[in-house]
Amino acid sequence: METLVIIIRFLVIFIISLLYGIERQKAHKPIGFGTFIFVAVGACGLAIAAITIHSDNPLPLLSGIVTGIGFLGAGALIKTTDKIFGFTTAASIWVFAIIGLLIGLGEYLIGLIIYFLVWMTIGVDRYLESRGIGSYQKKLVIKTNKIVPEKELRKALITYTKKHKLISIEIDKGNSVMTATYLIEGRKQELNRIPNILYNTDWLGSCLIE
Repeated sequence: METLVIIIRFLVIFIISLLYGIERQKAHKPIGFGTFIFVAVGACGLAIAAITIHSDNPLPLLSGIVTGIGFLGAGALIKTTDKIFGFTTAASIWVFAIIGLLIGLGEYLIGLIIYFLVWMTIGVDRYLESRGIGSYQKKLVIKTNKIVPEKELRKALITYTKKHKLISIEIDKGNSVMTATYLIEGRKQELNRIPNILYNTDWLGSCLIE
């Protein structure tokens, strides 16, 4: 394979993985641009090596790359007590390994089509997140400084999030405090107003949205 062709393939995959990785880092995702570049460029390099060394049958090496990247993607998953985050990031790592392989094999059109579809998916994902649709839920933990009826907490929430579900409630009678945990869903702007609303109540001890 000519040196210029190799350089062009590495340059193409470096640029497109850099752009996507920067967007993920700006969105404060657990995986930044460096990981996407390393995965995509590495996969591209191995694809070039596979067709250079084993031009008659490069498939065994290429399939091994795809399988191995799956373990790296699994490491991007973050588990909390009630949810697992990071599926989009994990899938993105796997997809960029595929894009790297395709660019390394010289299949620019297929690789760039997948890349375009990835950006379209991220755009829709952003829209849904801004509207609070689907799995874009937040966990709200409210700690009170006295025992109050749970309906008082719901009354404070209902203006800004009609979709809320009580997950747990703990009452400490000795200290006259209670802790309520909700899953809330709504537009980001509305959810961000909840702490200010709760601050004006006389029973709030603290609150946390995550």
